[in-house]
Amino acid sequence: MNQVGKKQPFGIPGAEQWTMTSRFGRDYRIMMWKPDTEVPEGGFPVIYMLDANACFGAMTEAVRMHSRGPHRLETTVVVGIGYEGEQPFATERRFYDYTIQAAADELPERKIDAPWPETGGAVHFLKFIEEELKPAIEREVPINQQRQTLFGHSLGGWFALYTLFMKPDAFQVYAAGSPSIWWKNHYLLPVAKRWLTDRELTKPEEKSPLTIFLGVGSLEKPHMIQDAKALSELLRNSSPDMNSEFYLYEEETHLSVIFPFITRVIRNILKPI
Repeated sequence: MNQVGKKQPFGIPGAEQWTMTSRFGRDYRIMMWKPDTEVPEGGFPVIYMLDANACFGAMTEAVRMHSRGPHRLETTVVVGIGYEGEQPFATERRFYDYTIQAAADELPERKIDAPWPETGGAVHFLKFIEEELKPAIEREVPINQQRQTLFGHSLGGWFALYTLFMKPDAFQVYAAGSPSIWWKNHYLLPVAKRWLTDRELTKPEEKSPLTIFLGVGSLEKPHMIQDAKALSELLRNSSPDMNSEFYLYEEETHLSVIFPFITRVIRNILKPI
């Protein structure tokens, strides 16, 4: 008769998690994976990803796998920002953290019989990342501050783009998967145009190179595809010091597209070794 050993919780080797409370009184479950390799000159690149309860494992394992084999890539620190609880998405929390305030008449009718959750926390959330989380991570592991990526999906993709336009030097790479550009009557589109106009007037030596990835699934709603593609073209045609890439993933839905998009981003930001 086969003997079954004692069952234990499964974890990703090298990953750890803890709770941080922001100065605004909001709790976050922070997840971090750091490579078990020699620190590269200048420190490790880092990927900060939102909705970590849903995606931190996928991102971390993708990074681990791509650091092996004949086509291996350099590795990176992965930092996930999530919430207490066991569900993949903390709906109420993410609606607040990832958005600016929106009135009822600025949003479409909700498909479920419930009001939209509270909105408007993006300013505080970005301050938490910049002023509290990043310094905490940099005390734990050497980080290359010139190689930082922000990865978000859906409303998290909206927040990634919002960060790009509000504080572009916060990260060097912005990855927005299926971004909710429709939010607040397409609020981001005129913001993007004003930002690009201001950027054109900025002296070249005062501008840092930026890379923006936008990805959507072919099975998503047509407006999701059209919005992301239009924004990518707007960014791509604006400045030679900014690289914007748009990817349409065949046969992928709003949620399934997360996984090929993770792989695409990793293969673009990490160097072959």
